[in-house]
Amino acid sequence: MNIGDKAPEILGHDENGKEIRLSDFAGKKLVLYFYPKDMTSECTAQACNLRDNYPTLLEQGYEVLGVSTQGEASHQKFIEKNQLPFHLIADTDMTLHQHFGTWGEKSMYGRKYMGTFRTTFIINEQGMVERILQPKQIKTKEHTAQILDAEG
Repeated sequence: MNIGDKAPEILGHDENGKEIRLSDFAGKKLVLYFYPKDMTSECTAQACNLRDNYPTLLEQGYEVLGVSTQGEASHQKFIEKNQLPFHLIADTDMTLHQHFGTWGEKSMYGRKYMGTFRTTFIINEQGMVERILQPKQIKTKEHTAQILDAEG
């Protein structure tokens, strides 16, 4: 996915098994953020930053949707534990990850493995990718400020 590309209509299923569509967010900007794993420190910091600033994001015309490869039960626990006010897509078959290019080979301490590249896509009111925050740019504890500051 690149800037200017149209996001897919069917985004996946949320923590409750409900199908989430792009058209559910018509007239709003969508923060679609891909993160590696529920309950890990950086992913929790990112989710809680978005949670704490959720009213501001709503006021600015944004809606938030998280995506990881964990299943519905994991997402339900993550949402409950951290009181997240937004939905999480359970992309267990990695369809959305592959569509957006957020799945690939990573390396930690010299060990190579497959995983999610922490990436945020800002999708405009017309369903087009407007901005992309790449893995090296994202500061999990300041993510909302990054989203709002990059607006201009």
